[in-house]
This record gives sequence, structure tokens and C-alpha cells, in this order.
Amino acid sequence: CAEPDIDPTNQGGFVLWVAIADVAHYVTPNSALDREARKRGNSSYFPDRVVPMLPDILSGDLCSLHEHVDRACLAVRMVIDAQGQKLRHAFTRGLMRSEGAFSYAQVQAAQDGFGDDRTAPLMGGIGALYGAYEALKRARTARQPLELDLPERKIVLGDDGKVSSVSFAERFDAHRLIEEFMVLANVAAAEELIRLKRPLLFRVHEEPSPQKLDSLREVAEASGFTLAKGQVLKTAHLNRLLSQAEGSEFAELMNISTLRSMTQAYYSPDNFGHFGLALRNYAHFTSPIRRYSDLIVHRALIAGHGWGKDGLSSWDVENLDETAKLISEAERRSMAAERDTTDRYLAAFLADRVGSTFAGRISGVQRFGLFVRLDETGADGLIPIRAVGREFFHYDEGSQTLMGA
Repeated sequence: CAEPDIDPTNQGGFVLWVAIADVAHYVTPNSALDREARKRGNSSYFPDRVVPMLPDILSGDLCSLHEHVDRACLAVRMVIDAQGQKLRHAFTRGLMRSEGAFSYAQVQAAQDGFGDDRTAPLMGGIGALYGAYEALKRARTARQPLELDLPERKIVLGDDGKVSSVSFAERFDAHRLIEEFMVLANVAAAEELIRLKRPLLFRVHEEPSPQKLDSLREVAEASGFTLAKGQVLKTAHLNRLLSQAEGSEFAELMNISTLRSMTQAYYSPDNFGHFGLALRNYAHFTSPIRRYSDLIVHRALIAGHGWGKDGLSSWDVENLDETAKLISEAERRSMAAERDTTDRYLAAFLADRVGSTFAGRISGVQRFGLFVRLDETGADGLIPIRAVGREFFHYDEGSQTLMGA
């Protein structure tokens, strides 16, 4: 929810609300539900199914913010100025009722002047959301988080369970709007718990290693671009590199290479900041139904404000380090399973197209051959070195090249 701030000292500012289902009310510390959720760590998403962290009665009903139905929530009220800077925030626990449950496409259409009977009564609220988003975009531009451009491919299954098509997932400003609101709420949660001196799990993303940066720099230079050396690395430097490649034949290569140079994000009771988002304080608050880390943050807020007996328990606090490791490992397993499943579906989709010709781009170079990503489907494949040519190839790991001799 968003509305213009009526405070005369905050001209052009907005009041934002982000309300998240109160999962902690239903999943109490050391209950059977809690033990299973901690073991799973997160929900996993596959083309044909979701393996949820919590039962459907919670994820699909009691903790789903259905239209015109009262739902328990934890909410944060945030005030931003015209430049999108957060001036203050306040958390509360209570009930909320959604005035409209719409798809991203519906909301975007309404904002673009193609609304329907359901969105028409809420155009004032939708307009305020986009107004707040424009302010948050200004703050994002000033902050310069990493701006990778890696389109998400969507596997569509037919009634027979087989892949019918592979398409690019549509991205609207409606998606980006929600993401910016969520990021701000996550920042507010981390800052609030730091203020309350309460233990929590931070979402940590450390900066790339010097070795990974050197490799990225050599790939950039081999492609005709530059990445400055000899200074403290900031995301703005990487964004400048990506903007150099934008629109060129090397754009996808530079985006993939930059992604590969990044360290993997993880959860920790210690705050080392989030490099990719260019944020000092960051914790996951917005998805407790599908991430255990967020449930821990909700419990910490409940305990910190004295909102009930279902807050962070002494056992939670004592085992925070172990929980961080468990759910970080679970996240990596989940991501690997999702990638493997996607690869298998793509392989099945292409099985009857052997012998066809596809457009693709080299996505990686190794001593034993070239990795190629197909433009149409995003499927990855290996061209072994023996198929590249008869000459002897010298592999240069630093510049990611194979030179025939």
C-alpha cells in the first residue's frame, strides 16, 4: 500500500506499507512444523510442481493474503522522501485485509490505461504505488546496486507433462515495484533488530575475490571493454562495465561472466553487508512462508517488541549459527535441484530436434572445450575440443581463451 505523505515538511514523499503473513503465529518454535521447516530451509520451485517448506493449508490459505479476507500479519510502515530515501519506519503486528488480489500483468495494464472493472475502483492506490516506485528508483540509481541483465526463461508444460514451449518470462514495472518495496522492508527489518539489539539472521553477500575480479577483467579486456583496477571495488564499477557491453554481441557474455565472479550469498548471525544490493544492513523479512530465514526474523521482531510468546526462543538464539549453516546449505541444494530439473526438461524438449541448427553464444571456455548457450531456449551444451578443430589448442585460464596453433 502507498499514499502521498500529507506532512508539509515532506513534499513529494510517500507513506508505504508492506504487510507480510504472520507465519510465526502458526509455526511456533520447536513444534513439529518448525522442525520440518528448518530442515527444508526453503521452498523449491520446479516447472511441474512446488516442494513447499510448509503445508498447503498454510502456504495456500491461512498465510496467503486473499482478497477481502482478514489475515494475521506483521507489517512495516515506512516514510520516504521524494528522492526515495527512507526517513523512518515502524513495525506492527495485527490484521490486514487486501482490497484487491491482482496479477502483475493486470496491475501493469491498469497503470498503462488498460484497466478492467476490478482494477478501476483502486486506480488511486495503484497510481500511488507507482509514484512511490518512481521515488525508490531515484534512490536505487544513487545507490547503484548490481544491474545484471539475465532474462529468465520459463518452461511451459503441456497436459501430457512434456515441455510444450520455452519462453522468456515477462518483466513489468509492476514486478520491479514490488521488488523495491520488499528490499526497503528487508532493510527496515535489519535496522529495527539492530536498534533493538536482538539476534537475527542477516542475508550476507560478500564482494568478489581478487582472483575472480582478475579473471573478469581479462574477459572484459579480451572483449574490448575495461574494468578499472587498483581501487576499492563498488557495484558502480561493475555497472559501468555492463553498460559498455550493453547492446553489443558481448552483452550476454559480460553479464554471465560478472555473475560468475560473484560470491554466493548466505545467511549469518554476523553482519557483513550485501555487496550486490549495495546495502550495509539487510535481512530477509518478506517471505516467511517459503524461507526459514524470514521466519527467524519475524520471531526476532515479535520478541523484540514483546508481541507474544511465539517470538525467538532461547533455543533459536543458541543455535542461530547452526541454523544459518543448515538453511544456507539447503538453499544451495534447492538451487542445484532446480537447475538440474530445468536442464533435464530442456534436454527432453530438444531430444527430437537432433541435427537441427540453432543460434547460440559461447558462455564459457575450458581446456576441454566450449560451453554454448542456445538463444532460443537457454539450453547449455558442450562442444568438445576435438570438434573445434584439428590443431593443438592452448588454453589461457586468465583470459578464458583457446588459441589454435
